[in-house]
Amino acid sequence: MSPLSQVDLRSYSLERFREVVAPPDYERALGVLERSRELLGGRTVWHVNSTAEGGGVAEMLRSLLAYARGTGIDARWAVIEGEPEFFRITKRLHHALHDSTGDGSPLGAQAARAYGDVLTPNIEAFLEDVRPGDAVFLHDPQTAGMAPALMAHGVTVIWRCHIGTEDLTPEAEGGWSFLAPHVRDVPLRIFSRQAYVPPVLDDGRSVVVQPSIDAFSAKNEEQAEDVTRAILAQSGLIKGPAGDGPRSFTREDGTTGSVERQASVLREGEAPDRDDPLIVQVSRWDPLKDHGGVMRGFASFVERCDPDGRSQLVLAGPDVSGVTDDPEGGIVLEELKAEWAAFPEHLRARMHLASLPMDDVAENAAMVNALQRHASVIVQKSLREGFGLTLTEAMWKSRPVIASRVGGLQDQVVHEEDGLLLDNPADVEALGDALCRVMDDEELAAELGANAKERVRANFLGIRHLAQYHDLLNGLLA
Repeated sequence: MSPLSQVDLRSYSLERFREVVAPPDYERALGVLERSRELLGGRTVWHVNSTAEGGGVAEMLRSLLAYARGTGIDARWAVIEGEPEFFRITKRLHHALHDSTGDGSPLGAQAARAYGDVLTPNIEAFLEDVRPGDAVFLHDPQTAGMAPALMAHGVTVIWRCHIGTEDLTPEAEGGWSFLAPHVRDVPLRIFSRQAYVPPVLDDGRSVVVQPSIDAFSAKNEEQAEDVTRAILAQSGLIKGPAGDGPRSFTREDGTTGSVERQASVLREGEAPDRDDPLIVQVSRWDPLKDHGGVMRGFASFVERCDPDGRSQLVLAGPDVSGVTDDPEGGIVLEELKAEWAAFPEHLRARMHLASLPMDDVAENAAMVNALQRHASVIVQKSLREGFGLTLTEAMWKSRPVIASRVGGLQDQVVHEEDGLLLDNPADVEALGDALCRVMDDEELAAELGANAKERVRANFLGIRHLAQYHDLLNGLLA
């Protein structure tokens, strides 16, 4: 296996945002990025993570770096390679930093050696490309161990951690004990919430930048209703002939693609009718997303508030074979299928577990876009969540959302204003109550959705995110 690969990137103009965000925000971002280009003087800004496809980090990097390149900055993206044991360890770290045990394996000397053994050839390969004076953003636990060698090479290193928990529990402390030695000396660390900064790294060099979405990607671009329905029919997510309308979406290079593949769906009977109300959660197959709790909350809603039997639940995630850095996904999905099978038949007939194909990332994004736009309500009932990108995507599409009051979700949603928050993420009856409320009140649903879009416009679009990254980088380079 060849260590480290570079991802091909497009260049996008920030001009796209001129009509989307407030004029002062647009002008400020242009100024920050122009200053970066001057300070860099032809040097490169690298971002390094562990996968080019699947998951929110990869999605953000693909668009943010394209916009940076559109301003004349030499932005590049490298992806490390790893063996299954490496990704098992980093998934264990992922759980630990969310105060979860994961597989319960020790994060001791043996794990540290295996972690280092994978990163060493990646570091050696990267040092052939990166130059002294370049800037490197290392993303998440998978890349943290690269920091010391890069700093010794004369590189400006920033570590970006997209996960965390508010409390320093024994699990979280074990995770930070493993990671902190690698990133303790970097000049800047970025977290999604101040509460996620552990005491060992709370030294004035840890700052907060919230994630974002790309309003113009295949996942978030505007989509006509006939296109939405045709995509969902072709994907097998609703009934109806796929030929009723175009199944088009815009690719990164500006060309038009068409959704051709089908999702793999576990269901009892037929797909939902095209006019059936859909309750949707989109996420990775991860135990922290609590898919089982969503099914139980939906069952509570059905028994109390949906006597005509039309509402349907869709739990959508990636085809697990297409996500290289998450070895746990397939196990979680199989466990979820068993849990689904234990529900009574009349409930199983209204619960659909959809694995969306990852062969074509843009096609996958178009399917998600259609599913979110068609949904009557979007749920994100995570037990832990650094930041919910799929929630932000739904808010941008003016969908009413219901989310757990945990982690970054509580920063994204203002309760009763642009969504509803569940105080206890494990309370399935509370989810049922919230679903009853939103599904029974069209005026409330419309108001929440409209407010949600404006909240995303003001706070969670990529132009703000990119400007913050480069404002921080400028402070290190000046």
